[in-house]
Amino acid sequence: MNKVKIITDSTCDLNPETIKALDIEVVPLMVLLGEKEYRDGLDIKLEQLYEYVTKTKQLPRTSAVSPGAFSVVFKKYIDEGYDLFFTGIGSALSGTFQAARLAACDFPEERIRCVDSMNLSSASGLLTMKACKLRDQGKSLKQIGDAIEALVPKVYCSFAVDTLDYLYKGGRCNGASYFIGTFLRAHPIIKVTKGRLDVYKTPKGKKVKALNELVDDFKKFLPNIDMDHVMITHSIAPEDLEYLTKELSKLVDPKIIMPTRAGCVISSHCGPNTIGILFIAQ
Repeated sequence: MNKVKIITDSTCDLNPETIKALDIEVVPLMVLLGEKEYRDGLDIKLEQLYEYVTKTKQLPRTSAVSPGAFSVVFKKYIDEGYDLFFTGIGSALSGTFQAARLAACDFPEERIRCVDSMNLSSASGLLTMKACKLRDQGKSLKQIGDAIEALVPKVYCSFAVDTLDYLYKGGRCNGASYFIGTFLRAHPIIKVTKGRLDVYKTPKGKKVKALNELVDDFKKFLPNIDMDHVMITHSIAPEDLEYLTKELSKLVDPKIIMPTRAGCVISSHCGPNTIGILFIAQ
């Protein structure tokens, strides 16, 4: 049985230390600021992204990984004798997953398994970490792929945003939801449902109301939550991170709470001060 290499894309929003410790290969999406192109997670920092928006009043653009870029990565590890497992941003949110599948067609079918996370950010990161755990248990590529596919519908992702401008202008939020959220002067909560982003709730008033809504939703799943990791992922929202960490620590072992910072591709579509809770329901 071949060794298995776990591959994801840069929208997984896992900490660099985690990526290194788990030996994960990360393929970057691209961020475009005006005419300049940057590799997400490699060539650009989040602060730089928001400085650009403040200065130019223009939102960043993003682009998916190309099939050619995946082919280069896949060939490297196939030549080294690995079987390959890939999951990343969901197919309804980016062309990246389709690009990975197209690239995989150039290699023997049994050597590469691509699983659609139907999600984004550290939700796909959670699946990637689960794949690493199964790899370390000595599972085969088929066993890893089957197990992760079974987990996909059990991943829960919701996040509070300061504004719907980024999601709306980036085509991830429809006009009706944008109007309602803006008109109510709310801090909308976005939930991933069947691979797509929906405005789930629109709590009005201070941001803490939206944060409490996130915590209340989390409570509804207790005790049926996978206790390997619970993610709190944010786009430069340190005070909100502190608040949610404190509240979740009252409900679960603080050791399983993993704070991560959103990368530039995810932040290009959600905006600053976005924060979410992501976990796997059992």
